[in-house]
Amino acid sequence: MVKIEQDILAKNDAYAATNRNYFREHGIFALNLVSSPGSGKTTLLVRTIDALQGRYPVCVIEGDQQTSRDADRIRATGAPAIQINTGRGCHLDAFMVGHALEELRPEDNSLMLIENVGNLVCPASFDLGEAHKVAILSVTEGEDKPLKYPDMFAAADLMLLNKSDLLPHLDFDVTLTIDYARRVNPGIRTIVISASTGEGMDEWLDWLAAQMDIAVLRGAKTAESCIAAFEAEVLALEALLAAGSRFALGKV
Repeated sequence: MVKIEQDILAKNDAYAATNRNYFREHGIFALNLVSSPGSGKTTLLVRTIDALQGRYPVCVIEGDQQTSRDADRIRATGAPAIQINTGRGCHLDAFMVGHALEELRPEDNSLMLIENVGNLVCPASFDLGEAHKVAILSVTEGEDKPLKYPDMFAAADLMLLNKSDLLPHLDFDVTLTIDYARRVNPGIRTIVISASTGEGMDEWLDWLAAQMDIAVLRGAKTAESCIAAFEAEVLALEALLAAGSRFALGKV
C-alpha cells in the first residue's frame, strides 16, 4: 500500500511540476484554497473577484464531487470558471488541473483561484502546482481543527479565519486557534476575515497584490525584471515579518 501511494504521489508531482512551470512562464499566480465544507470558500471568492474588478484578470477552477453550483456563482461575477466534478474522489489532483488549464486558457499575468473539494485530509497530500495553499477555517468549526488535521495546516502558508462576524455569538478563541496552527506550522500567517461583512478583506487583498507582483515579475525574462522580482520578494517578506510582530504582541 505504501508503494502504491508513493507511485500515485510521484505521478501527481510530475504533473504539478508541469503546471507550476506553466504558471511561472505566464506570470500566473495560482492559489489552492482548501477547507471543510461550508467554510465560506465560494462566498469569499465571489467577494474577492468583485473587489479585484479592473485590477487584473481572475479565473477559477472549482472542485466538487457533484453539481456546478459553485462555478455558476463564480461565472455570475463575470470571471471565467470551469467546474471539475470528482465523483467519489475527495480532492483535485494536478492532472485534473492541467486538463482544466487547457480549456480555461487563463490570461498571462492573471490570478488563478482553485477551490478544492471540501475536505481537510486528502488535498493536503496533492500538489497542484500552486504557489500557496490557503486554508480557510470558519470560526464555527472549533479551535482545535489545526491539531486534528495537522497535515493540511502544515502544508498551508496562509490561514483565513472566516465568518468573523459570528464571533460575538460564539465561544471561539481566536488567539488559541492561531497558537494551535503555529504548533504544526510556525511560519503560517493568519488573517481574520468575514466574506459577508468585508472585515479583513483589505489585508487579504493587499497580500494577494503583493504576491501577484512577484508572479508577474517572475514571468518576465529581463535582468531588470529579475531584480524587481527579488525586491518584491524582499518587500513581501518584510510585510510578513511585520505581521508576525503584530501577532507576537497579541494583535490579530
